[in-house]
Amino acid sequence: MDSKETEELAQHCKRILELLGEDSSREGLLKTPLRVARSLQFLTKGYGESGEEILRSAMFKEDYRQMVVVKDIELYSMCEHHMLPFYGKAHVAYIPNGYITGLSKIARVVETYARRLQVQERLTVQIRDCIQNTLNPLGVAVVVEASHMCMQVRGVQKQNSVTTTSAFTGAFLSDIRTRNEFITLIGSKLH
Repeated sequence: MDSKETEELAQHCKRILELLGEDSSREGLLKTPLRVARSLQFLTKGYGESGEEILRSAMFKEDYRQMVVVKDIELYSMCEHHMLPFYGKAHVAYIPNGYITGLSKIARVVETYARRLQVQERLTVQIRDCIQNTLNPLGVAVVVEASHMCMQVRGVQKQNSVTTTSAFTGAFLSDIRTRNEFITLIGSKLH
């Protein structure tokens, strides 16, 4: 984190507090602008990361051509429309075509794209495309399930709503049995 950027963000946060009618010199708010600035930098750290580089850092030749599924990957993001959090789980699968990647790298790819101002639809596609374009597998499947604070605490105020998005390539698009296997695996409790 660049300290100059942090300080500039903090000054803007201080002004926002004042525009909301708060006394930014009040004891409880003295350090709030700096805390908010650092929080925003952490919540959007994905802008400084590359999903492709993450995958390439642990790419291995392997003659395995069956489905690899990493499910229930926790994700925390921020809606770009209201800058409120959305959170949930990503389920990711790919069918290797000569290369595999470290399993933690799949979770790191999810984290990289989630830690940006987002819409869930784009997030789902970015995860899919990163894996497809870097590993060139026989297919990629991504399902994201998330709850959006912008729907829960403002506007329509529906606390129990969950949004599900999906994106597929290759075998997951062309073979309904492959897609159904993925859907069954992410819905089952095998552990």
